[in-house]
Amino acid sequence: MAQSVFTIFGGTGDLTFRKLLPAFYNMCIANDPQFKCQLIIIGRRSYSNEQYCAIAKNWVKKFARLPYTEENFTKFTQKISYYQMDFTDLNAYTALNDYYSTNNLAEHIFYFAVAPRFFNIIAEGLTKVCLACKGKVILEKPFGENLDSAKLLNKNLEKFFSPENIFRIDHYLGKEMVRNIQTLRFSNPIFSNLWNSRYIESVQISAPEDMGIESRGGYYDASGALRDMVQNHLFQILSIVAMEWPEQFSSTAMHDAQIRILRAMRPVKNIREALVLGQYKGYHQENLVKPNSTTETYAALRVFIDNERWWGTPFYIRTGKKLNRREIKIAIVFRPSFLEKAPQNILIIKVQPSEGVYLQFNMKKPGDTEEITQAKMDFCQTSYVNRLNTPEAYERLIKACIDDNKSWFSQWDQIELSWNFIDKLHELYKWENLPVFKYDANSTGPEQADELLQQSGHNWID
Repeated sequence: MAQSVFTIFGGTGDLTFRKLLPAFYNMCIANDPQFKCQLIIIGRRSYSNEQYCAIAKNWVKKFARLPYTEENFTKFTQKISYYQMDFTDLNAYTALNDYYSTNNLAEHIFYFAVAPRFFNIIAEGLTKVCLACKGKVILEKPFGENLDSAKLLNKNLEKFFSPENIFRIDHYLGKEMVRNIQTLRFSNPIFSNLWNSRYIESVQISAPEDMGIESRGGYYDASGALRDMVQNHLFQILSIVAMEWPEQFSSTAMHDAQIRILRAMRPVKNIREALVLGQYKGYHQENLVKPNSTTETYAALRVFIDNERWWGTPFYIRTGKKLNRREIKIAIVFRPSFLEKAPQNILIIKVQPSEGVYLQFNMKKPGDTEEITQAKMDFCQTSYVNRLNTPEAYERLIKACIDDNKSWFSQWDQIELSWNFIDKLHELYKWENLPVFKYDANSTGPEQADELLQQSGHNWID
């Protein structure tokens, strides 16, 4: 296999330091046979290779999955070349092309670790780089700001890169327990035979965060929870949870199964019964947030999938900033037993921070009684040993790109359908002039989100 050349635009940004460099370090010292990569780090600042690596060292120490040693880091830095460049200057790409040619670098993978507003100009600049159009490009979310901007961005990218070489990253798809959903469901008849509306009363996908917007005020205030989390991460998880059994576990079959779910999502007619938006108190004091901003930092919605398997079963989604915990989990709530007072069975797939599966079922209480009690099985696969042996999301996604495995990435038609659904939600919410409800920091969110479920006799599983 030829050596891939990863060029990272935004090489001095937070994403590169926190996620990408630690991922490449892990792959390098694990001696992965697929990892035959040279890293070209693009940055505006005037660094030598040694200066850049000295800065990167502390980030790798802190965030790498595998242990840090000076020997391993030295091995890793031999793959790094820092290249100073203003990537917004189209004239600078001629010199970049000369740099590639001089160093005989041709098998290109371009990583756009920058804000989406820079995607177009980088793609235009790369038209001056020989063989770049035959390379691959990895894009970070968000892919556009709404449906129209996403269409324009996709059109511009496909003018230069072929569609099969565009990899739109959603790092949630690389998480261990998200990938495990298929195995848990399809390889266990006790779940696969009951995975439908006849036996499942509701599905909940929760992704609360305990942090605020931190330094992302400029981006977040123009985005909000629906665009930042639901349109991409959480709709992807929903499509994986709800998908039909694919004919084969290939990237094409997986994509087809997911896209059928997104197409089957019922259009919302009564927005009051489908969506609650909230904003944490103190949001207006955050840096770069508009004083009278109505941007939501919390969203809870109810979605129905109109197909034979899921007819009538609501899927509840919630996410928010500055809540009382940080986690991602999927709760499968089974329908009540025919026995009176028997608690419902609940299956919880824990994605982060702990990874594992929790199952709640019923037993007779010990002793001379027929009283029913809850039994709980809690499998946790998070441990130091597992962490050392389990690649993290970005490692998996980088490898998947090298292998041309697109089942790990969001496809354009998925993004288009998701944006269309989210844009219509926003339009309906504004048309009805519904409020963005305030909630306290370190809470579970606005109480109206609880009422959204109570309309159907349900409650959030906490």
